[in-house]
Order: sequence, then structure tokens, then C-alpha cells
Amino acid sequence: MSEHYGLAAAGEPHVRRTDPVDAVMVVIAIGCWVVALPVGAALWMVSASSAVLGSAVLASRAGRRVWAWTLVAIVVIVGVAVHAGLQRSTARPDVGPFAGWAVVVDDPQPFGAATRVILGVDGRRYEMWARGRAARLRVEGWEAGDLVAVSGTRTELAGLRHERVAWQHVVGAFEPEWLGDRVPGSPLSRASNRVRDLVSSASSALAHPDDTLFTGLVIGDDRDQPPEMLDRFRRTGLSHLTAVSGQNVTLILMAMAPALALIPGRSRSAITVMVIAWFVIITRLEPSILRAGVMAALAVVARAGGREGSPLRMLALAVCMLIAIDPMLAGSVGFQLSVGATAGVVTIGPHLAERLRRLGPLASPLGVTLGAQIGVLLPSAITFGRLPLTGIGANLLAVPVAGAVMLLGLPLSLAAALAPPLRSALMFPMRLGVRWVDSVALLADRLEPSDVAIGWWAHGGFVAAAGLVAGWRHVRRRWVLDTEGDGHLPPHRRR
Repeated sequence: MSEHYGLAAAGEPHVRRTDPVDAVMVVIAIGCWVVALPVGAALWMVSASSAVLGSAVLASRAGRRVWAWTLVAIVVIVGVAVHAGLQRSTARPDVGPFAGWAVVVDDPQPFGAATRVILGVDGRRYEMWARGRAARLRVEGWEAGDLVAVSGTRTELAGLRHERVAWQHVVGAFEPEWLGDRVPGSPLSRASNRVRDLVSSASSALAHPDDTLFTGLVIGDDRDQPPEMLDRFRRTGLSHLTAVSGQNVTLILMAMAPALALIPGRSRSAITVMVIAWFVIITRLEPSILRAGVMAALAVVARAGGREGSPLRMLALAVCMLIAIDPMLAGSVGFQLSVGATAGVVTIGPHLAERLRRLGPLASPLGVTLGAQIGVLLPSAITFGRLPLTGIGANLLAVPVAGAVMLLGLPLSLAAALAPPLRSALMFPMRLGVRWVDSVALLADRLEPSDVAIGWWAHGGFVAAAGLVAGWRHVRRRWVLDTEGDGHLPPHRRR
């Protein structure tokens, strides 16, 4: 899942009227997303036509030239559709034996009694499963960007498996015969791996499995997290905390703000974009980080040009750009959840926070959390078949502390790794923060009603709970009117 509180460079949520241009961008983004998916021709045509027609109608209401916006929608959507079609048509593996050097595309991921590795062979990606103790020990030392000597056979993937890994551009399977030497990759990959190794080294000051949750929060390294931890975070709506998310981009910029403030003029914007790009690389180009990074970069560029784009427009532009560059992202569950949560935060969250303002400091985080939960309702229902009833409370308790860990975790872990005698002292606050987050997940998992949290009953219960919270202000207002009369209400609250 994506972040709930961190909108990269998007500012604090506030209620504002939607600009018709923002609405046009949203319609185009939805059209790009649909045509990038491997859907049927009929749905493709209906969606593309609806996006073009919607852009024209919204543009006419905005006072812009209708045909100009319609042309933009046609060019963008057709361009994405053609690009997606070309990628799918070329997603066929070269089958047969191979012996030589391959590129490790992503860090090896353990799954049960095997370890999954994505290898780049002759410009195509193949999924390899290392089984057996010797093979697993061999690949555990591999890191993204490394060059490895391998020998084996390239084969095709089964239909369903191919669809599941298509967003990673995996086109086939690689059956290894032997695994040979490893050579570090490019200077950029070596530098990012060095940072990740330092963070992992500092995490040794935490007990297991807290160390794995810490590396997941800070750099997205969730390889060694035990299955029971992943399950309870998923059951309680906290799965976005087991790995890096878009919130990390916001927090990294917050941590760097004092140093960036010392840089004058346009150089500050350029270095800010470089910091964002560097963090995206360190976190292995995770879909949610890509979304947040592009949003943040767009906001920085807009601000440097003297313009302030709305968060909704930044989100729509980010979706259009990312899907135009890589249409396969449209099928990524992480990307879907990230965009859905962000859309809920920037559109629904401010209105809910306004209605709940009598709750004081709780109004904004509760509105944002509800907005994010509503935003991911559809993709969560389709993917996981459930939405936890304890998710709102668990997020309110866990996310602020997890945000502090994300904010301080990277600088403290780097300092602890470079100064081993101070490691325990520097990492002690991180130990407390991670333990709190995991304890919240444990408590929420115990409180989650298992007989209700399965199937569509959970969705109905969540909607009912959200409706009660959202209607609280209206009920209170009616009670005030009945007991005190309209004259006791301030003018801005009278209807």
C-alpha cells in the first residue's frame, strides 16, 4: 500500500475547488491507464473515446480551446496505447541454452524454500528460482546491478505467471545449471548498494525481526521479513509500512530541507531533483517511490518557474508520464495502491478533515487516513478480497511513529554504521519506534474480527464506519440547531 500522510512536495491538504484543467488531466491519465492494460478491444475503444470526449467537455467548460485539449488527449492516449502494444508484442523470450554474463536486475527475494532472482540476459528479463542450499547461498550475496556468470536454459512462462510478472518486464524463465562468479556493476549501482549495505549493517543493533522491519521502512529492503510479520501487517492495513513507500520521499526532503535552504536560486531546485532521483535509485525504483518522486520533481520544477501546481494535477501528470514511459506499470498492484491512496488523500481527505475539524489535532490525520483508505478500496478489494476494519485506527497509531523512523532512520543508520562504538546508542530511538509499529500491528491483528474481515462483509463494515465518522459533524450540527437555535451558530456555519 502507499503512504497515508506523505505527499511529496504536495503541501498540506486543504479544501479547494477543482480546476477544470486538473479534471482534464485526470481524465487523460485515466485514459492512458486503461489503454495500457491488456484489456479487450471493446473496453479499450470505449475508455479511449470516453477520455477524449471527457477532455473536450471539461476543456469547453474551462474556456480553453476545445479542439486543442481534444488533440492533446488523442495524441497522449494513442501514443500510450501504441507503446503498450509494442511492449507486449516484443515480450517474447529467446528460448534455448545460454552461458555467459547476466545482470542482476533486482535484489534476490526469498520465498519459502527458494530464492527468486530476475536476470537480464541479452536485453531481456528472465525469472530464475534458486533451489537447494548451495544455490541459495550462492545468490544471497548478489545485489541489483551485479554481473554474474551463469549457465542454463531459457524457457517460456505459463500464461498466468506471465501476466503476474509482466509489470517487471519478465518475459521468460531461466533454469540454472551452474552459477559462477560475481562482478560488481556500474559505479551508480555500486554506490547505491554501498548505502544499502551500511543501513543493513546498522540494523544489526536491533533484534530480529525488528531489524528487517527497519530496513523495510528506510530503504525498502524487506527480503528477510518473516511471513508472519508480513501477514499481520497485511491483515491490519499496514502493509505499506513493511516496505518503502511514497511517504519516504517527503520525509527525505524534510530531512534535507535545512541543507537545501543554504543553496541559492535555481541550483537548489536542481540539487533537490538530484536528491529525489538518488533516493529513487537507492530504493530500487519501487512503483510507489517512482510515483512520489515524479510528483515531487514536478512540484519542484513548477515552483522554480514561479507556478504552484495542485497536488491533483501533479498526480495526474505523474501518472501520464510514468505510464507513457513504462506502460507495464499500469498492471503493478503497488502502483495502483499508491495512486489510489494519493488520489484519496488529495481529493477526499481535505473534505473529511474539514467536516471533522471539531476533533482538533485528530481531524487532519483522520481525514487523510480515511481518504487514503477510500482511495485504495477498489484495488484492495480486487487484489486482496478484503479491507481490514482496524486499518484506520492502526494507521493513526502507527504511521506517525513510522514516519519518524523513516525521517531519522537513514541519517542515524549511516552514522551508526560509520561509528560502530556508538551504534547501540544511535539506534536506540529506532528500536523503540520499530517496536511500537510492530506492537500496533500485533494489537490490531488480535482485535480484527476474523469472522467479519473475510469477503465483502469487511468492505461493508468499513464503508459503514467511514459513513458514521463522515456524518458525525452533520449530526452534531442538527443537534445544536435543535437545542440552541441558528442564532448561536457563526455565520460561516449557517445553511
